[in-house]
Amino acid sequence: MTWTFDRDAIRVFRFVRCGFDPQTGVAELVYAFDDGPELVETITLPGAPFALEAPRAAAAARALRLLHLIAGVSYYKAAVPGEIRIEGEPIDADTAALLESVYRNGLGEFAHRNGLDLRGRIRFPAQAAPAPAAPALGLPARALVAIGGGKDSLVSIEALRAEGVEQTVAWIGGSQLIAACAAHTGLPTLNIGRQLAPQLFDYNRQGAWNGHIPVTAVNSAILAFAAVVLGFDQVVFSNEHSASYGSQIPGSGEVNHQWSKGWAFESMLGDWLQRQVAADLQYYSLLRPLSELAVARQFARQTRYDAHFSSCNRNFHILGERPTSRWCGVCPKCHFVFLALAPFMPKARLVGIFGRNLLDDPAQAGGYDALLEWGDHKPFECVGEGRESRAALAALAARPDWREDALVARFARVIAPTLDPAALALEPLLQPQGEHRIPAALWPRLRARFLA
Repeated sequence: MTWTFDRDAIRVFRFVRCGFDPQTGVAELVYAFDDGPELVETITLPGAPFALEAPRAAAAARALRLLHLIAGVSYYKAAVPGEIRIEGEPIDADTAALLESVYRNGLGEFAHRNGLDLRGRIRFPAQAAPAPAAPALGLPARALVAIGGGKDSLVSIEALRAEGVEQTVAWIGGSQLIAACAAHTGLPTLNIGRQLAPQLFDYNRQGAWNGHIPVTAVNSAILAFAAVVLGFDQVVFSNEHSASYGSQIPGSGEVNHQWSKGWAFESMLGDWLQRQVAADLQYYSLLRPLSELAVARQFARQTRYDAHFSSCNRNFHILGERPTSRWCGVCPKCHFVFLALAPFMPKARLVGIFGRNLLDDPAQAGGYDALLEWGDHKPFECVGEGRESRAALAALAARPDWREDALVARFARVIAPTLDPAALALEPLLQPQGEHRIPAALWPRLRARFLA
């Protein structure tokens, strides 16, 4: 009998099985809806074959299991059925709690845009006894650093380089923009393959629910699995303090586009990996104590990546990138990165990077108002807090080379008079703040670097 995808008729999402072949380096993650066809995703680690001793192989299997469960969010969202079924070995309450948080919060924007209420709907069955504490594996002291081609990961890479930390820069998928940026670091690189189940795109054409997923959660699980197999004791991301702050939606509360880049996810996943995979596997964001503006200040201190980095998300798409230009100049990411760098970079350098002055274009006013959270909410994008945008524009309004530009002048004339002047100070936003998981041996030197 032919099975047809019918979003509203589907009742069960199944985690069928997962496995890894160390001879080929290919991991398979298998899912299904109801009694429909298997949906097979593959993750490919370069460098096979791998010879893993028993403790490392067992830890890799635990990391792969978590990857299977987290990556399932790409498929679950197609129908959002009421029952989640885990076939094979059951999970414990600790794992179920992590997964429910990832799915519920990581699909927050997806649910908001589609008018869905996920509260109480997402339940992972916890049927196993608590897992025993994971042992230390003696993982080599080196870092697997996620690179996305933007300013943030490059700040982390250069900070680790300055501190003498051995590192390999890693990315997932076939982006040539990221590959070129990674190559420009001059460091060892690791490009991990990820192939989604092809039926997912058919389901999208047949009316599947669609929208944003917690991509950083999936990528984090992939790199944690890779770290165990390849031998790294650190998985390093570059998510700043500001990522924990979402969009304030009237009537709905906070919806965070980048929830899986925030502190809540980082702390949960990092603790889980050390409890259940390897006691000596560290997962952390090197930039967690910094605001977006503080990261921008760090980036501006070097010029080696000016012609290579791009934070414009219109260049990155699941079906392939469209790199007609590294900066589209009209999306929230372009708006924000331009603004965040402006207080710390010579104007000519910044305009040279983007190809034009975004702050002297009146047509961009609506986009910048959203960043300011002035008459609109923070965009559903990986951008800084409204207070950062307001402080950056206030700083530019005081500078002769910027204050005559259309949007800077408009801010000074129309918006700034409605705000508390004390809340527009730039310097407090440049100070490290809040919790983090940066290794204790590394943090004092990093803190001094970030304050310099």
